[in-house]
Amino acid sequence: MPTASGHTRAIAASKVQGTSVYNTAGEAIGHVEDIVLDKLTDKVLFAVLGFGGFLGIGEKYHAMPWSMLDYVPAQGGYVVKLSRQQLEGAPTYELDDLIRNDGSSNTPSFDYYSRLTPH
Repeated sequence: MPTASGHTRAIAASKVQGTSVYNTAGEAIGHVEDIVLDKLTDKVLFAVLGFGGFLGIGEKYHAMPWSMLDYVPAQGGYVVKLSRQQLEGAPTYELDDLIRNDGSSNTPSFDYYSRLTPH
């Protein structure tokens, strides 16, 4: 069954990791660092976006709802409907902190993104 953008629903996490992320203006704003899974519900908890830094030094990580990422083949990556400034204003984390407390560290991020996107 295809998604709203016409892609298949299933994808291997290994194909997602490292994929570039762009905003709607076409600016590269980062990459998908990882995908965090909930082992009890078999669902994706969130995507971890990495941006900034060089060779992993000084990089910031964001927990973003997986549903906010839309793969655009012409772009060769995922597009999020946020500006660079909006993403920079989102809560940031150390990578290890995102899986502590059963992944609940995504709550401040999800609250932030829900205020930015129309319902």
